Amino acid sequence: MTVSAAPSAAEFRAKLLAAVGRRIVGQEAVLDQMAVALVAGGHVLLVGVPGLAKTLMVQSLASACDLSFSRIQFTPDLMPSDIIGTEILVEDQQRRREFRFQRGPIFASIILADEINRTPPKTQAALLEAMQERQITVAGADHPLPDPFFVLATQNPIEQEGTYPLPEAQLDRFLFSLEVRYPTEDEERKILTRESAAAGEPIRPVVTGDEIKAFQAQARDILVADSLVSAVVRMLRESRPEVSSIPEVQRHVRLGVGPRAGTFLITAAKARALLSGRSHVTPEDIRSVAAPVLSHRLLMDFTAEAEGVRAGQLIERLIGLIA
Repeated sequence: MTVSAAPSAAEFRAKLLAAVGRRIVGQEAVLDQMAVALVAGGHVLLVGVPGLAKTLMVQSLASACDLSFSRIQFTPDLMPSDIIGTEILVEDQQRRREFRFQRGPIFASIILADEINRTPPKTQAALLEAMQERQITVAGADHPLPDPFFVLATQNPIEQEGTYPLPEAQLDRFLFSLEVRYPTEDEERKILTRESAAAGEPIRPVVTGDEIKAFQAQARDILVADSLVSAVVRMLRESRPEVSSIPEVQRHVRLGVGPRAGTFLITAAKARALLSGRSHVTPEDIRSVAAPVLSHRLLMDFTAEAEGVRAGQLIERLIGLIA
């Protein structure tokens, strides 16, 4: 792929979303947050009922990036070695034998972990080191993963038949948890009537891996005012029932969010500011990324469901603390 001039971050965002939008109808907010996560260097969990084109969204994003792509279909019989790879015994022409590591599908820059909650926790955990450390260890040897490395996992609601809830340690590896909702009436009509040729038209790469890495580096240098950092700290502390001044948090939250959520909030806000063409983070950047960062980290107790209190309502209260 040849690029005549390095694009700005805003141009990068526009090109990426325009390319994916050729195949995906609607879901602009979800696609935009996926672009933010890519520049922030974090991973994304897409949650929604079957049939909402979650897999197609990820495949389309991968097609728009000039990066290696691998899809892993999670099933009840999937083993950790099916993801990370395994050592195999090989014999050369002199009949000398040795073990060699055969890489699994995790060795790609963009990973689609499809229906991640349809496989047991042991296999889900195989992604932990890869997502956090950007490497895997087999037989005492470290194997670095590609850079950039971006995991997008799809998940059906926990209430669906034959699913395994992701443990908190696995959920915490995701920068964002994004809810994929039903399309609007007009969007659904367009989905049903659009020409099959247009829907099947291939997406060509519009951004390179070097561009992505460059923007990831630029995002780290975006400025954040001390007042915004203090506001994020207050938000985190108000999510914890033992110190919160919010009655609903005291009553219904079993476990508030930890410091990592604050780090992710700032990182994602920096990426959003860069993609919006700014050199500093604004309160709106924090508010925009707060819900996808916090939604899978705020654990409610059983009384919340009984009284009809949802995590989203409390997160809105917390977001309101950002002036």
